[in-house]
Amino acid sequence: METEKYKKIALLFIITAIALGALGAHYLSEILSESNLKSLETGIRYQLLHGFALLFLTLNSDKFTSRLKNSLNIMITGVCLFSFSIYLLSIQRVIELSMSFLGPITPIGGILLIGSWTMLFFSIKKID
Repeated sequence: METEKYKKIALLFIITAIALGALGAHYLSEILSESNLKSLETGIRYQLLHGFALLFLTLNSDKFTSRLKNSLNIMITGVCLFSFSIYLLSIQRVIELSMSFLGPITPIGGILLIGSWTMLFFSIKKID
């Protein structure tokens, strides 16, 4: 499996999660409600966790079957839907633009994340 693309996506997830965490801690904490700030932190935490997971999985791709690629693609989609919808929902009052249509997107992203981990479970190679 070609892993360079996945490594870059993993690092992009990690970099942007760290940047958003800093932005949240030093700027948005004064603007967002406590509830929205907690939501933002949840999105950041899941993005960061899955960024490290993607990096780990690509560095160890030889230990998985060819289904790993499908699992990673679903994981990436899940992170984008879950975390990015939370980010936009959290800042919608600040940017004065309703993002309420994204509400149903967040749980779809969560379901994709669960599905990707389930697929990953079944793609582990048996050790002889």
